[in-house]
Amino acid sequence: MLALAVAPVALAAAGSPRLEAFFQNELKDSAYQQKLYSRVAGKWRQPKGTPALGRKTVVQAVIGRDGKLMSATVTTASGSKAWDAAALDAVKKAAPFAPLPASYSQSTLDAHFHVSWVAGP
Repeated sequence: MLALAVAPVALAAAGSPRLEAFFQNELKDSAYQQKLYSRVAGKWRQPKGTPALGRKTVVQAVIGRDGKLMSATVTTASGSKAWDAAALDAVKKAAPFAPLPASYSQSTLDAHFHVSWVAGP
């Protein structure tokens, strides 16, 4: 089960991409969630092509206990290959992440990063 980690935030003041991050319910450490979100958001580079309004890319990432990115795949395509590639690149370039918190008992963490094209900033 995944839960919303942080409120959606526009990634670029002049654009209208939006990033949302969802994590397993067992991860209660909001500071760690924010750190992962911020690393991915910081690596986002908007491509020339954008998807249709309201469309999104979902990248599923599996993060190991040591913070290593074990896998990252596009599980929902937006309809724009450039947008999908940019979302996947942002997750891959953000790695490695900080080690998983001691309070988190699982050996890996599933995180979903949704990058959508929305109206307005």
